[in-house]
Amino acid sequence: MKKTLFPALAAALVLAACGTKTAEKAESASATVAQEVVSSDIAYIQVEAVLAQCDLYQKEGVALQEKTQKAQKSWAQREQSLQAEAAQLQEKFDKGLITTRDAQAQQESIQKKVASYQANAQKEARSLDEENFVFTNRAQDLLHRAVKEINADGKYKLIINASALIDADSTLDITPAILAKVNELYAADQKDAKK
Repeated sequence: MKKTLFPALAAALVLAACGTKTAEKAESASATVAQEVVSSDIAYIQVEAVLAQCDLYQKEGVALQEKTQKAQKSWAQREQSLQAEAAQLQEKFDKGLITTRDAQAQQESIQKKVASYQANAQKEARSLDEENFVFTNRAQDLLHRAVKEINADGKYKLIINASALIDADSTLDITPAILAKVNELYAADQKDAKK
């Protein structure tokens, strides 16, 4: 029994020593990393605020939003109109004011209007979706270009979206600088587009 206990104890000591060295290396590595990253290396951006306040949104985004809301209102009104027309037809038929044959003809006419409305609404919705997609991509492109230019010197090792923050010092907020750069890039893009 002593013969098997001694090798097992020796193996346990070797493993424990290796584990200690590995843990010590990990602790020293994390301490080194923690010392290398200081608060001036980190920044955050309030992305939603930049996108809502930038000139792109103020000039084009608001108009696109209004266009979308107008289309949705128009669709709702058209649906209500078609439903009212179908209800009136049913009421006339129920009261015996029109013949079955006339009711069927008017019902077919309403169904054609509904099919035409649905096709047009779907086409308009696809067009609006595409416009929104392009607008969103342009806004994201401006934001990414602004971040790259602000951090061209590599001053920041980490830039995060403020929506992921729980708590941070306001001195780490570079939102105003990013907003100014986004507006500058948008103005340059507009100038280039006019050429």
